[in-house]
Amino acid sequence: MPETPPTDMADPNWPALTLPALHASHSGCWLAAPDGKVRGLSRGEAIMSAAETPLLMLNAPLVASRLGYPELSGLDLLELFAFVHPARFMVPTPRGLAHALGLPEPASEDEVPLLLARAAAALFARCEGDPGEAGDWAEREGAWSVLQSLVRHRWPWAQLLLPHVRRPKRAERWVFSKLPEWEERPARPQPAHTVLDGDAVADRLDALTGHGSERREGQRDYARAAAHVFEPRRERGQPNMLLAEAGTGVGKTLGYLAPASLWSQQAGGTVWVSTYTKALQRQLRRESRRAWPESGPNDAAARETPAVVVRKGRDNYLCLLNLEDALQGGGFTGRPAIFAQLVARWAAFTEDGDMVGGDLPGWLPTLFRKRGLAALTDRRGECVYAGCPHFRRCFIERAARDSAHADLVIANHALVMVHAARAPNGLGHREEGANARPARIVFDEGHHLFDAADSTFAAQLSGSEAIEMRRWVLGPETRAGQARSGRRRGLSARLADVASYDEVAGKAISDARDAAMLLPADGWLARIAEGEPLGAIENLLSHVRRLTHARDESGSGEAGYGIETEAADLDGPFLEAAGEARDALVRLRQPLMKLMARLDALIASGEDAPDWMDGQTRQRIEGARHAMSWRIDSLSAWEALLARMGGPADPDFVDWLAVDRAEAREFDIGLHRRWLDPMKPFAATVLEPAHGVMQTSATLCDRSAFAEGDGAEGNRGREPDWARAVARSGAGHLGLSPKLAEAASPFDYASQAEVLIVTDVPRGDIGALAAAYGRLIEASQGGVLGLFTAIRRLRAVHARIADRLARGGLPLYAQHVDPIDTGTLVDIFRDDPRASLLGTDALRDGVDVPGDSLRLVVMEQVPWAKPSILHRARRAAHVEQFDANRQAYDDAIVRARIAQAFGRLIRSKDDRGRFVVLSPAFPSRLLSAFPEGTPVHRLTLDDALQRLQGGVLCAGPATFEEEREA
Repeated sequence: MPETPPTDMADPNWPALTLPALHASHSGCWLAAPDGKVRGLSRGEAIMSAAETPLLMLNAPLVASRLGYPELSGLDLLELFAFVHPARFMVPTPRGLAHALGLPEPASEDEVPLLLARAAAALFARCEGDPGEAGDWAEREGAWSVLQSLVRHRWPWAQLLLPHVRRPKRAERWVFSKLPEWEERPARPQPAHTVLDGDAVADRLDALTGHGSERREGQRDYARAAAHVFEPRRERGQPNMLLAEAGTGVGKTLGYLAPASLWSQQAGGTVWVSTYTKALQRQLRRESRRAWPESGPNDAAARETPAVVVRKGRDNYLCLLNLEDALQGGGFTGRPAIFAQLVARWAAFTEDGDMVGGDLPGWLPTLFRKRGLAALTDRRGECVYAGCPHFRRCFIERAARDSAHADLVIANHALVMVHAARAPNGLGHREEGANARPARIVFDEGHHLFDAADSTFAAQLSGSEAIEMRRWVLGPETRAGQARSGRRRGLSARLADVASYDEVAGKAISDARDAAMLLPADGWLARIAEGEPLGAIENLLSHVRRLTHARDESGSGEAGYGIETEAADLDGPFLEAAGEARDALVRLRQPLMKLMARLDALIASGEDAPDWMDGQTRQRIEGARHAMSWRIDSLSAWEALLARMGGPADPDFVDWLAVDRAEAREFDIGLHRRWLDPMKPFAATVLEPAHGVMQTSATLCDRSAFAEGDGAEGNRGREPDWARAVARSGAGHLGLSPKLAEAASPFDYASQAEVLIVTDVPRGDIGALAAAYGRLIEASQGGVLGLFTAIRRLRAVHARIADRLARGGLPLYAQHVDPIDTGTLVDIFRDDPRASLLGTDALRDGVDVPGDSLRLVVMEQVPWAKPSILHRARRAAHVEQFDANRQAYDDAIVRARIAQAFGRLIRSKDDRGRFVVLSPAFPSRLLSAFPEGTPVHRLTLDDALQRLQGGVLCAGPATFEEEREA
């Protein structure tokens, strides 16, 4: 396929499918007749046309959103592309479709319908030809068999596609027989002790950056500093630890991969690199190919296992047993059944089975709603492990085993913490041996480590969590309380044969099942709202709801947001309900512990095992034990939370009650427990067993404009606040004094960027806010990333300006509005320099859009932290620890958020851009969030628009240092 498509859309030599095609956007609707004539039409006419006959369209849910007609269906080109080219990337826009197929790019929106017809013809043409011919369809294998199933499920494309897909001469293999099997391997030996030479690290960095590349001393110093974490550990429980801040553009990825790859080569060990966002994981995978090339003298072909492995949580991967269940019925009918068949096509060609952020197109699940994706992954801990018939082909097991022998494992913060926590409990894979627990870890995006630990080590007894526990024991139920058909049968059914042969296990399973019946069931929220809770847990949650609503003074309830209250001064009925709920949890945990002990005894019986326990039964028991352990841990945490109710507060924890709401609709009720300092369990679980740990980020340290405690301006200037960074690293809990390193950004922010603080957009005026966004996007001619602190304001602004901008050729996309996943929205934004994107927190971090596609970042207001109970408790602890004022804690959080948002703007030395904050009273003390030398201007919206329309960045009279004097 050509990289640059031709541009003559009117060329009659391009064949087109003789079917009507519809294109709808914020700027209008166009319909192409089968003869190729295109006409504009109203939204009502478009809806009537779509209801009368199947129409070609691109991204049916998005078209439905544009038309305001949710029931829209038709011949979606995205579904056809997913069938013809599974596991292949494509930006799901007319422009992206044209580039993917080598077709002319439409010059205007009225040309899009004709593009759709030609794209369909092009995809049909690729399916034709004889198998085995030169240039044959690369993804032909399995297509005919899947297409026959899609015909039975009445896929709209099936009958049209049938004449173009030839029946193979030999029967096609089922997808499960195509997938390779992993092999058992001995555990990797303990890595050798080695000390890296600084010059050798610099030489490795030169090799990775390439000969003739620009020599960056900051990157070289950073790489030498990173070598510290790979030195031999001197004391048990005292890892070599480095905190390193590297400004944007330093090249920190290659900076730490240089010593990591050198150490792995010399010592024969595994290095884990952990990130917070999937975007950085993908970038790391690309960058790692420089250190571990896939071709060359040391390529992957010379290894039995890959040198680099991307590792994610279980719920990211396709579960083959769930897929088999879906393909054979299993409750999948209609659209979900079609989705399952397209996933089967993808499964035969995927690199690693990753359904979230991998090579499954992010837009594919959104075409079929969320249910299909969740049903094909293991999200309830129902995996039967070695008892699964597809165990030897399992994507999850392959990744786990490959990571045990890899040089580099790319993971996320939460997975590293969970993996470290489970390793000493025997819950890791036997093959991992010395690598059962990550020993040398680089935490990139280290500024998010505190938040990741906060979530990982939290405890939450809520209705949604409790009902998942019930389903894990009992399996999905019908309204009559009977088990549903399908594989998802729950623990009691999966171990039914064990119960029938072993009296002790059978009694424990029966008791656990009886106890699980007392947990919340479907419809629990409605029963609580009606004052008719069923069982001890639902009764407790009804009291949580009562007290939370009674005590609320925030006004969030009236606004439709979630509400909360402290778990203190609880009344008698609440405490009585908490005691009964705790008894109910104990009643479930005790038989599970007895069952666990019995299963352990059966597994350890060896030659004395009973006759009925064959190899398959043993494997199923091992799988059940694995999932049971962390379910017991959850129950124990819930019991500890309830035991604290009515008693003295534990200084290590913060407890509260909450009712979660979205748009005035309650969706969960629960009791919550968080560590006051989540880095305490992080230090014990991750740091203490490790040999070397590096935490790095472009915003690892706060840079306060004032000295904390005395209120004097300028005493600390832009000096990094390493004391706070060390406190948030967990090092203090082990008595460690980590090594510190800093590398400044090489970018010239004085000439590449400027900050515009717009002072005349009134706070709370949605009309003025929307008008400001619209004018800024028009002045910039797109390329705008708009960041919001509230979804409601984002939607209101989008609704007011999207149509007008689209009519001017400036498409506007938005999180929480467009039915597209965040990753795909960023792909669309990156692909079109005239597009703009509105979003919330997820777009503030990990979005890498270098070049002309991102020229302007607009923040609708200062991103203050939510004044929650947890925030208040941690702020008080910070004030006590550092003898600081309360405002200093809030300011540090805000500066970190602003710094991360500003970091989206300048990604290379050639980037130019502006950062706009719509705030009438932006505090000067927050300006140190911006890089040193960045010009700062306080001005009206009209003046800001003049600067944007002028195009050229002009260094203004006000930098941060000058603003401090104002």
